Amino acid sequence: MGKWYDEAIFYHIYPLGLLGAPKTHTEEGVTHRLRELDGWVDHMKECGFTAVYIGPLFESTSHGYDTKDYKQIDSRLGDNEDFRHFVKLCHENGIRVVVDGVFNHTGREFFAFQDIQKNREQSPYRYWYQDVSFEGNTHYNDGFYYKAWHNCFELANLNLWDRGVKDYLLDVVRFWIDEFDIDGIRLDCADCLQFDFMKELRWVTGQKKEDFWLMGEVIHGDYARWVNDETLHSVTNYELWKGLYSGHNDHNYFEIAHTIRRQFDANGGIYRGCRLYTFVENHDVDRIVNKLNEKGFLQSVYTLLYTLPGIPSVYYGGEWGVEGRKEGACDDGLRPRLILEEQEAEPPVPELEGLIRKLGALRRQEPALTDGTYRELLLTNRQYAFGRILDGTAVVTAVNNDSSPAHFEIQCPVGASEAAEALTGEKAALRDGKIMWEMPAYGSAVFTVKQG
Repeated sequence: MGKWYDEAIFYHIYPLGLLGAPKTHTEEGVTHRLRELDGWVDHMKECGFTAVYIGPLFESTSHGYDTKDYKQIDSRLGDNEDFRHFVKLCHENGIRVVVDGVFNHTGREFFAFQDIQKNREQSPYRYWYQDVSFEGNTHYNDGFYYKAWHNCFELANLNLWDRGVKDYLLDVVRFWIDEFDIDGIRLDCADCLQFDFMKELRWVTGQKKEDFWLMGEVIHGDYARWVNDETLHSVTNYELWKGLYSGHNDHNYFEIAHTIRRQFDANGGIYRGCRLYTFVENHDVDRIVNKLNEKGFLQSVYTLLYTLPGIPSVYYGGEWGVEGRKEGACDDGLRPRLILEEQEAEPPVPELEGLIRKLGALRRQEPALTDGTYRELLLTNRQYAFGRILDGTAVVTAVNNDSSPAHFEIQCPVGASEAAEALTGEKAALRDGKIMWEMPAYGSAVFTVKQG
């Protein structure tokens, strides 16, 4: 039997945005916003999500990735007891919890950085940060230079070659597991992290929890460098994310099919056996509704998200078609305040949540969508079909990015006596081992195939 994360369907929450926290600490004391998530746990369960990635969570100066204290929940969200309650409630509802691990850098209010500001060359933490030089400076005029993430000097790069830094961060992770009972960590900026540190992290977390999951944020590169038995279990599949919107906008299903063939084809796919984290939007990129030229593509995009190889993730609000764009360097539009009851009462795209619920149920019912090998069955610029095949069973997905209906004839990947469109229950005609289907404009279909 596979691990929980192999079969997971993720919901992704950026809590400072969802819960309407102020951008900086303008409030006195602790505000218990996390308690509002109780209703969202019910919503996640009803939509078929089996895991939640929530973060950043820990005390920070502004957006959450400028950590001030790794062992305290951000006071704008609540306290440690609030988060313990959230994890417990999720677990009671069959939902695993994954948090952000921001280990590439800290904020300037972090204790080690402040000690360097105070004690300079005498600070015991002077080697905790990269390239600290007391002969240089930054625009903050501290009287010393340090390396920062993308030259954003509010984010000081930690020196993960230093034993003290590593020991501290590994102790933080043990604390999170003991204190909150989390099930995994999403590593922020994993493509900047030192590989030896990630290997140590894999060993430490595996000792604490055998089925602990590590997923890395990786934009470019050979994902297999990170996803292997020694380092991480998964990384973000940005390559497929790009194809999922541009393949529709350009009416070019060859882009999506080529990406999947390159990554997961049974004969030569470079990541076959890996389970990459698949998404169509997140807290750093425009909402999929805004990336697509036509909203009619939404059904096909989400159908592909749930049926292609990978671990699917829906970003909060995505199930209703919430809009949001990045404005220059400002991500606020991607991270809106949402009130559950308001979204359910007036969803921007009313039919989308129902589709996502059906796709979630189908994925849980059909092991082929988790473990099945991938086989391309039909491909033109505007039509695409593929099968997921497991132990002689098959699930076949077909999508049409044309503004006109299309006739599909799809060769069944297994001998078939019956094929039904799983989302509607409608029977498909079979002729000479082919599924015959009239697809509407912008339509998608998922067929379960019974062997004859």
